[in-house]
Amino acid sequence: MRLPAREQAELAGQRLHHFHGGLKLRHHKKISCQKPIQRSKLPPRLYVPLLQHLGAQAEALVVQGQTILKGQAIARYKLPYPGFVHAPTSGTVTAVARHAISHPSGQEGMAVIIKPDGRDEWCELHPIQNWQEAAPALLRQRISECGIVGLGGAVFPTAAKVEDALSQDIHTLILNGAECEPYISCDEMLMREQAPRVVEGALVLQRATGARQVIIAIEDQMGEVWDKLHAAISSSGQDDIRLVKVTTIYPEGGEKQLIQVLTGLEVPEGKRPSHLGLLCQNVATAAASAAAVIEGKPLIERIVTVTGNGVNQPANLLALLGTPISNLIEQCGGYSNNAARLLLGGPMMGYALESDANPVIKAANCILVLSHSDIATEHEELPCIRCGECARVCPSLLLPQQLQWDIRNGLIDDAAGHGLAACIECGCCDFVCPSHIPLTQWFRFGKAEWRTLIEEKKISEIAKQRFEARELRLANIKQDRVQRLEAKKQSLQDNQNKQQKIAAAMQRVKKKSDQQANTENADDQGESS
Repeated sequence: MRLPAREQAELAGQRLHHFHGGLKLRHHKKISCQKPIQRSKLPPRLYVPLLQHLGAQAEALVVQGQTILKGQAIARYKLPYPGFVHAPTSGTVTAVARHAISHPSGQEGMAVIIKPDGRDEWCELHPIQNWQEAAPALLRQRISECGIVGLGGAVFPTAAKVEDALSQDIHTLILNGAECEPYISCDEMLMREQAPRVVEGALVLQRATGARQVIIAIEDQMGEVWDKLHAAISSSGQDDIRLVKVTTIYPEGGEKQLIQVLTGLEVPEGKRPSHLGLLCQNVATAAASAAAVIEGKPLIERIVTVTGNGVNQPANLLALLGTPISNLIEQCGGYSNNAARLLLGGPMMGYALESDANPVIKAANCILVLSHSDIATEHEELPCIRCGECARVCPSLLLPQQLQWDIRNGLIDDAAGHGLAACIECGCCDFVCPSHIPLTQWFRFGKAEWRTLIEEKKISEIAKQRFEARELRLANIKQDRVQRLEAKKQSLQDNQNKQQKIAAAMQRVKKKSDQQANTENADDQGESS
């Protein structure tokens, strides 16, 4: 007998399942894991973008010439996802101006430009004492104030995700350590070197959400990570944290794919994991949440994998947000002679950067420098032959060839009906397409068009509502005028009728008076005769 979905989800990790499609890829991770994590050098300038998480750009709280301290809030997000951007070090704000912001669009945005003073002086921090017994709401508030977001790449505000999970009464917290995309090793190095902090983060998020159990999922190739995390869990004395190895297959690190592997369940379309009683967070997000609650430290730095055959000494660096990528490349020995392309992110889901002047952002898990030999030979795009390979590898069970046809022909509504929103842009379909069609680019374009259509529909609906409201208002005004005119006419008519009645009454009185006078005169004449 099959259990209800939420009850089945509570058995997460007890038996592993499979998701549809996916690819077995060479990982290329060892080249960046030979040395311990190094701290990046302090650059002459930091360029901190005001767009640091999902949603709208933040509003600057500082001005040119202002002296700031490390950890000080320098920008604030408004609803629907409140939060802050913080100063990575102490120094002086030299400008709040447009600059490259490492965004997939390639466009510039507003950034706070900071000249470090070299003192690295912290502002006053507010750690939560005895956080194990603190109110969960206080933990969530501190996570929000410290600007914690999903560090796996989605940069969704962690506090908002936790609040949603809390409203759904989640039972299981999943920490995602399945770093499945080639070349990226920042999470693996974090778990190797800071396993106790990852476990602390798990406990912080567990208390903040009220989850009854925690699962930390890692790839089955991470032997050293398994040992370090297992020891950290044992030292914590907690018996509700389980460590689970999952098969290394791309894109198993995707939230929905990992949940399917652990539970055998698919997150319903249009729903979130919390619908199944699950909350999934990246291991680096958990570590940052622990730092926010236990030490009061905001998110001002992250581990970045600097790797690829186009860089001389691949490594993982702990970099301040706003550090120009060129500084990280220089610290890793500079570009090799055959460097050809610079990517932010991995080879499957990353995007090309025009310049290494772009800064490190919260979503920057990897700086990948590809060589000429790494880049596939440019092929002419050919017509789709309907081979079905893209559908075979799609982890979201979509029909990529149909989606691409819809979008190419401007049928955006049809593409949305065929599941465009469910595409995770993993690039598996691109990888196997024999016609060399840039499917993922089409899907990104289609999503942008769909968002535009939705916005236009909203604007159209608002305009329609305003027009209908105006017409109703004018109709009401007209009706009110007619009613007032009728009332005035009726009043005049009533007044006229009243005057007529008064005149008739007076006429009757006069007539009666005349009659009475005539009678009296007749009586007088009779008496005199």
